Amino acid sequence: MTSEQTKKPQLPKLGVTGTLRFIWTQLTSMRTALLLLLLLAVAAVPGSIFPQRPAGPEVVEQWIEDNPGIGPVLDSLQFFDVYSSVWFSAIYLLLFISLVGCLIPRAKQHWKQLRSQPPRTPRRLSRLPEYGRLLLREQGPNPTEAIDQATAILSKRGYRVDVRDESAGKGHTKTRAASVGAERGYLREIGNLIFHFGLLGVLIFIAVGGMFSYNGQKVLVEGEGFTNNLVAYDSFTPGTAFDEEMLSPFYVELDDFEIEYDRTSTSHYGQPLTYTATMTVQSSPEAEPYHDTLKVNDPLTVDGVRMFLVGNGYAPTIVVRDGEGNVAFDGPVIAQIQEPGTNTSLAVIKAPDAQPDQLGFVGLFLPTSYTGEDGVAVSVDPDAGNPELILNSYYGDLGLDSGEPQNVYVLNTENMTELNSRTNDNGGITLGLGETYELPDGKGSITFESLDRYVGLDIHYDPAKWGVGISAVLALGALAVSLFVRRRRVWVRATEDPITGSTAIEYGLLARGESFGLREENIKIRLAMEEIWPVIPPEESGPVPEESARGAKRSGPSS
Repeated sequence: MTSEQTKKPQLPKLGVTGTLRFIWTQLTSMRTALLLLLLLAVAAVPGSIFPQRPAGPEVVEQWIEDNPGIGPVLDSLQFFDVYSSVWFSAIYLLLFISLVGCLIPRAKQHWKQLRSQPPRTPRRLSRLPEYGRLLLREQGPNPTEAIDQATAILSKRGYRVDVRDESAGKGHTKTRAASVGAERGYLREIGNLIFHFGLLGVLIFIAVGGMFSYNGQKVLVEGEGFTNNLVAYDSFTPGTAFDEEMLSPFYVELDDFEIEYDRTSTSHYGQPLTYTATMTVQSSPEAEPYHDTLKVNDPLTVDGVRMFLVGNGYAPTIVVRDGEGNVAFDGPVIAQIQEPGTNTSLAVIKAPDAQPDQLGFVGLFLPTSYTGEDGVAVSVDPDAGNPELILNSYYGDLGLDSGEPQNVYVLNTENMTELNSRTNDNGGITLGLGETYELPDGKGSITFESLDRYVGLDIHYDPAKWGVGISAVLALGALAVSLFVRRRRVWVRATEDPITGSTAIEYGLLARGESFGLREENIKIRLAMEEIWPVIPPEESGPVPEESARGAKRSGPSS
């Protein structure tokens, strides 16, 4: 053996074009698409485990502060901004490209199949999984007429048919025969393609929604209004391509908020039954105002923007005067519900303009106050039957001048001195509706002037939500079609029987993919044939031709 023969074979070099073609082939394979879909689902898991900045930046900062070791590392890896992170976006984009590159060639190939004729008639139909043979009486149709009638039967059952002329037999017994090839179930592949295109549509519209949608939160007190602009929101989360010009210039005002409580049942007494917010709506500065209602699970829609009722409570109007007699605070205070059963709420009041010292108050709002024998006041009903404020007061530095953001529902008393509480000589502050309390040491006064209700609104705008919904419904419907439609092929051949001279019919069925229901289809086709043809029973038809003996063992139902 020469040295040249012992050399290892030289593999062809791919080159740049070949390498790119190989990468594209791998990326656009269905296996890669399924893998990327799985990776996308796994990549979304951290978004449900860790707090996300779009939902609550302060929660994220608190989590990082509470976990100084792992928090900064996760933050650098964008675990608190999962759905806008580089790695999540990369998987999303690759999945999109993979689906497009996979579906377009499949769609072209299927279009060619739809325009092509059914496959040629096999020479030996007896070798097919389902086979049948019938011998017609002399008064029956000739082979050509039988094929025309078989074509009509198959067409009626939804098959696409193609009639052929062919030769049958060998040597001196060679005769002319007719056959028909039929196929159905193309809708299965169409459903499969539409399902994947629907999935692709979901991805596209989710991406569009992520770019141009926005959502925000707003608390409205009875009598207050809200104009749809950025400064009016309590919190606002825009899409990546959001522009302030996208905000529709509508206006809504909370006229009234009513809650119907259960007053008849002993086991559910006092539980809320319905929430109804009456709103004044003006869709644009030039439009006429109109009234509408907002309820739980019944959002208010204005120019494509949907407003959901997600919370409610009481808003006592408080007037605080400082030591110099000037009004330092005047307005409603949002009381956060602490006990939903009785609507016992937390109230925090800050008066940074008070002189000579800033003032702060924190305590409870009791809708229906009742003082027991122990001297402790509690609320016994969620409705405002006997509203009362139980407060502690402080004076000093509220910490608002430092420039650091503060939670409006938390009073920082680190640099303040306690003025009123149950633990000091001045005692706590108890205010009924319309009452005023004079603060010790000439620090001023506080008045519980009136009581209103407030609602919490969740405001959403997503121009792509209809596209997502339609694509999802389309994908589910197409998936059902692809699961229940069966691919079937049928061939029928008619010849002149060499023994009796009458017409002999052979037919065979083949399944594309799974074979479920193929036997039942055989039975239905045979019964349809026996209804229109005078069939000779098997016991009268004589011996089965040798070439068909093998298939006759699994033939259709006998006559």
